[in-house]
Amino acid sequence: MNPMEVFQKEAPEVAEAFNGLIEALKSTSGLDAKTKQLVYIGIKAAMGDTTAVYYHVVMAKQLGATRDEIKDTILITLSVCGLKGVASCLPVALEVYDKAE
Repeated sequence: MNPMEVFQKEAPEVAEAFNGLIEALKSTSGLDAKTKQLVYIGIKAAMGDTTAVYYHVVMAKQLGATRDEIKDTILITLSVCGLKGVASCLPVALEVYDKAE
């Protein structure tokens, strides 16, 4: 089961509040939607969160992100967080990018 589905099933009120926060963040105008997804990918890669990287890569590709943008977003975390995020997230990101439509 998708982790978000578990969250929504087990804590619907909290999930609803979280979804409201996400929607509010989507509506800010300082960054375009694709750039926001690239930022999420970079943050999640720095944390080594392969599941989040998987989902955000799909969204970023749908918004027009290129494979090189995805790759560079993850590689830039190397100078801040070391090899862990790159080693764990780059293969996942590129694989999902190549398979996503």
